[in-house]
Amino acid sequence: MTSSRLPGKVLAEAEGRPMLELMVERLKFVPELDEIVIATTVNASDDAVEALARRLGVGFWRGSEDDVLVRVLDAATAHRADVIVELTGDCPLIDPAIVSRVIRRYRELGVDYVSNCLEATFPSGMETQVFARDILADVARRTADPVDHEHVSYYIYKHPELYSLGNVPAEGIDARADLRLTLDEPADLALTREVFAALRPKRRDFPLGDIVRFLDDNPAIAALNAAVVDKNV
Repeated sequence: MTSSRLPGKVLAEAEGRPMLELMVERLKFVPELDEIVIATTVNASDDAVEALARRLGVGFWRGSEDDVLVRVLDAATAHRADVIVELTGDCPLIDPAIVSRVIRRYRELGVDYVSNCLEATFPSGMETQVFARDILADVARRTADPVDHEHVSYYIYKHPELYSLGNVPAEGIDARADLRLTLDEPADLALTREVFAALRPKRRDFPLGDIVRFLDDNPAIAALNAAVVDKNV
């Protein structure tokens, strides 16, 4: 809730529902997920996030705002997760089929870490990372660097000499790294609302391909957040 660029963004509404609720709705279409857990902070401002998790009947964990690595690790431990599928809460347009694909690839490869963002081939907002809880615990023992602890999996993919990595590239219509489908700025919120308004009434688990086609057919909407620049780690 204390996002610097768009405060309260996870509870901003589209189609009469908070963005985080819409994200949870989409993740419920991922058959490989045993449980959805919202890892939020102990800040009083995030009481509303806990209340939403309770209303939706999904898990939650509250921890440090700054030490996100330990927050996620503790959430996984409390909910007895052997494997973590890490998604950030500002990606309400996440495609359930892409999440499934990354999980399946993780199982197939048998490596320490698989994601679809080691190379930027998908639009931002589709990032999915999969790794074992034991791997994250190993990271927590190895590093106390605040950057590593703010960006949960950063240490893993920056140290391929320690951990085996796999990447899932975008294919076909999904290969649109030029598009921005995450939620960081007011312009992102405007675009996300337009996408949900156009596509959700027809299909709640609408795929990335439908989003791409909609934006290509509506260039004025696609241009809403075209000037937004991501922050660097």
